[in-house]
Amino acid sequence: MVNQRVTEIERDSSLDKVEQILQGAMHEFLLHGYAGTSMDRIAVCAGVSKATVYSHFQDKQGLFKALIEKLAQQRFHSIFGTERLEGDPKRVLRRLLTKALNQMLKDEEFHAFKRVIIGESGRFPELARLCTISLVKPTIETLGQYLAFHPELKIPDPEATARIIVGSLVHFVMTQEMMGAKEMIPMESDRLIDALIHLILKSAD
Repeated sequence: MVNQRVTEIERDSSLDKVEQILQGAMHEFLLHGYAGTSMDRIAVCAGVSKATVYSHFQDKQGLFKALIEKLAQQRFHSIFGTERLEGDPKRVLRRLLTKALNQMLKDEEFHAFKRVIIGESGRFPELARLCTISLVKPTIETLGQYLAFHPELKIPDPEATARIIVGSLVHFVMTQEMMGAKEMIPMESDRLIDALIHLILKSAD
């Protein structure tokens, strides 16, 4: 019983260390970019030894990958949750798109992280691929499958439609929040969602 308790404490301590390292890594990547961040910087920022960082992550790319996967899982779960996508498509789609767009608009940390990924993608294309595999691909697949399971919508290409939806949301956030377009070409998010749902449901008329 004592040995089991010791093991649980060690496991909890290890998880705490991983979280410290990930938080330190996020701070450094946002501040210095991927190329300008070192494992030494991350260790100092996280308040752990360099040996501790390497005991949990093989190298900087492995750490960056873990950070992308963590963020992707959190964002995906906050939108889709664990519930099955069931019910009237108009209500389900409005709920999903509203939740996704509101989250994307308010997520300043993720905006900054995306800037790092985009900015470094030329020199480190594997970073962009990791983001696509961890977040973009599962989102398109899940949404595409939902659309495919509703033949009454009469959508000839559910995957392409899912890409259009996701692409529209991403473009809206990038232009409005990251490129300052909300002051030059302002638009309420509800208008975008209404237009997307109208286009999706129109084919079913």
